[in-house]
Amino acid sequence: MSLNFELVHQDDALLVLHKPAGLLSVPGRGADKLDSLSYRVQQQFPEALVVHRLDRDTSGLLIMARGVTMQSQLSKLFASRSVHKRYTAVCFGVLHDSDEGATQAGKSPLNPDLPETWNAIDLPIWLDWAKRPQREIDPRGQPSLTRWRLMGHEAQDPNSAQTLSRLELEPYTGRTHQLRVHLQALGHPILGDTLYAPPELQALSPRLLLHATRLSLPHPLTGQTLSLHCPAPF
Repeated sequence: MSLNFELVHQDDALLVLHKPAGLLSVPGRGADKLDSLSYRVQQQFPEALVVHRLDRDTSGLLIMARGVTMQSQLSKLFASRSVHKRYTAVCFGVLHDSDEGATQAGKSPLNPDLPETWNAIDLPIWLDWAKRPQREIDPRGQPSLTRWRLMGHEAQDPNSAQTLSRLELEPYTGRTHQLRVHLQALGHPILGDTLYAPPELQALSPRLLLHATRLSLPHPLTGQTLSLHCPAPF
């Protein structure tokens, strides 16, 4: 078992890690699922505690608290939506701002002074009990809001006629699989998504093309804004 991990930021209150795709955020059930980012980090920082998670197949920025007090303070920041997150995703097809299911959402709370145009997917998410752990759009589900904007279109490869859309995403709510379910609902599943994309789209990428790119939060010790960036590796 490798205990390697990439440390993006370290101070007395928290650690920010770059979680690779394919690695659990926390240990799963059974000895064969012990390897995870939190397990690796705790071998060097025994006081490090989980505050939030990323899906196994999602890569990018993840915060761990240094001690119980910091865990409580950071959890409160997440609960009050004071922690702003951005993701990069590559999805199948040509997505436009005017597509059905997209509504204007105005400016982003992460950088409200920037003249960015954002759209929104506002659809409730429900656990599909027959296909656990999959989620689905269902009026009985929890309210779920994703802001998104188009970063550009690109070809899968120089010899392919298939066009992809690169998006920047902001989850306002934090439902399980939210970004993946919402893009599937628009008819544009994320490439490499083994749960929500059909087999032919899963095969277009060896990994899920979803990456937690940016984090911004008031530091629990100083109150000053801590902003971190980890570019997408795809």
